[in-house]
Amino acid sequence: MTNEAFHLGEQALQARVGLRERLAEIGPPIMRDEMPDPHRAFFAQLPFVMFGSVDASGQPWASVLAGPPGFAHAPDTRHLRVDSLPMGDDPLCDALNVGAPIGVLGIEPHARRRNRMNGWIDEVDAQSLSIAVGQSFGNCPKYIVRRQASFAPAAEDAAVESSVRTAHRASTAAVRVDALDHQARLLIASADTFFIATAHPRSGTDDQPSHGVDVSHRGGPAGFVRIDDHRVLTVPDYSGNRFFNTLGNLALNPRAGLLFIDYDSGDLLQLAVTAEIVWTGPEVDALPGAERLVRLRVDRMLRRPAPLPLHWGRVQ
Repeated sequence: MTNEAFHLGEQALQARVGLRERLAEIGPPIMRDEMPDPHRAFFAQLPFVMFGSVDASGQPWASVLAGPPGFAHAPDTRHLRVDSLPMGDDPLCDALNVGAPIGVLGIEPHARRRNRMNGWIDEVDAQSLSIAVGQSFGNCPKYIVRRQASFAPAAEDAAVESSVRTAHRASTAAVRVDALDHQARLLIASADTFFIATAHPRSGTDDQPSHGVDVSHRGGPAGFVRIDDHRVLTVPDYSGNRFFNTLGNLALNPRAGLLFIDYDSGDLLQLAVTAEIVWTGPEVDALPGAERLVRLRVDRMLRRPAPLPLHWGRVQ
């Protein structure tokens, strides 16, 4: 990249752990302003892709879209086209405007591979959207729990789904509340994976690629997200690539969006939260492997019943 690869929030956290000079050297060749051919091929083989967006109030949300492999494809090195649109109850709908910033994560859990991209929406029609690349870069396989996702269109769903899941879809409506209910707490307490969307406070107001929206993966042993009460979650932050894309955004803009997937029912749990980074103290020391903690206050909760044509395999 010719622009600075990391914004001031990311740079401050990199400096805090003594890696600012090193990352200033390796950032530009790693953070590309176009998608290399292996990344283009990777997105084209996925049955689902994660997205981070920001609504009109500035709240980030994490979302997921699905389709047959190839539904997300790069016609050239500077664009990703997605032949799928969100359902009406997905907060991503509010962000589908030309020029809106958007974060993208392609992840293949069974192979423990992931690539990230952020950019801007440059085209939306009745069936698809196109995203112009701002930054494109790979991530390591750390903390990815192996499970396979497969695309299952409606006709196949009818043939292979159990009557329990079919009844669940038909009888359950989206739930919107301002705190975690019992069902949400059960899902979070057993989760080994979630996704988090964050945004620079200037997202959408300039053309700096680092001032965009990010969506990232978080994984750990089942139950690694601690439920403190019906409004507060605490998450250990383990050793990673030290880019601090997520925490760098949170240092400047504490609002974030979380997405938990119920791999049994297919339900999606989307949370709007406010984050606080806990750098040191007995709470950090008490969690093996944690370098710091992220405390998340739940502001809004949206649970959507099995909206995706996906089947999830067991943990490998």
